[in-house]
Amino acid sequence: MSPSTTDSRLLALAQSFRTTLRHAVYLSRSMDSDGELTTMQMSTLSMAAEEPLRVSRVAANLGVRVPSATEQIIKLEQAGLVIRRPDPTDSRAVLVQLTGPGRDAWTAASTRRNERVAALLDQLDDDERATLAAALPVIEKLTSTA
Repeated sequence: MSPSTTDSRLLALAQSFRTTLRHAVYLSRSMDSDGELTTMQMSTLSMAAEEPLRVSRVAANLGVRVPSATEQIIKLEQAGLVIRRPDPTDSRAVLVQLTGPGRDAWTAASTRRNERVAALLDQLDDDERATLAAALPVIEKLTSTA
């Protein structure tokens, strides 16, 4: 469907969704401003917490080029929070994996962020929280295909 034939209601919803996502990113970035790690470093740890992943995937997820992601990963490696190792399926690629201290740092920061979000959610009434909970699978569906 070309932009000129897209339903105006769908375009308005798309704009609203994009604005909300942008504000969610701003909120997420401000969640741990008093922590020791930068937002980009925390994002990198979060990605590697799920499973070891390629540097190129980290870069794509962060919206930066591979050299910029590599720079962040080197800083995390020097701090003992991640290790880099060859990808067993592709000798040209490198995987990033959390170390024990890296997992501890990620867990502590995640706990702080969850507590801050919980305080925000506490401002909502039961119906608003139920509406948000019902919307999360839809948001997940949209964001996991990106």
